[in-house]
Amino acid sequence: MKGVRESLKLAKALRARLTAVYVVPPPPAAYGETASYYAAGFTPAEYKKRVRKAAEAALQQVARAARKARVRCATRVVTDLQPWRGILRAARSCDMIVMGSHGRGAVASLILGSETQHVLAHSRVPVLVAR
Repeated sequence: MKGVRESLKLAKALRARLTAVYVVPPPPAAYGETASYYAAGFTPAEYKKRVRKAAEAALQQVARAARKARVRCATRVVTDLQPWRGILRAARSCDMIVMGSHGRGAVASLILGSETQHVLAHSRVPVLVAR
């Protein structure tokens, strides 16, 4: 929510529209010799339903905060295995990316890299990181 608060302040000051993005990974699959298998009762359709519900809940929080701040807000759910790629794809029509800096911690960031670092490294538009 740090990124949300900062983006709302900036959007309000600039009379800009905010686009909130939630990136979800594609359905996981374990491959057998000739078919894909999923955990019992957890089909690709059920997976999509659950992640869509989580995404909508998160995006509703942003939309409520935007309404309260009187900032125009659009929401998008993007599917991508890498969150940073989904963010950049969604931001192609944006003038700026604002995001929080919550990380995995020092050791995990060394091994996995940080989504924020990837966005900063690959973005073609300015990126504001809220700490």
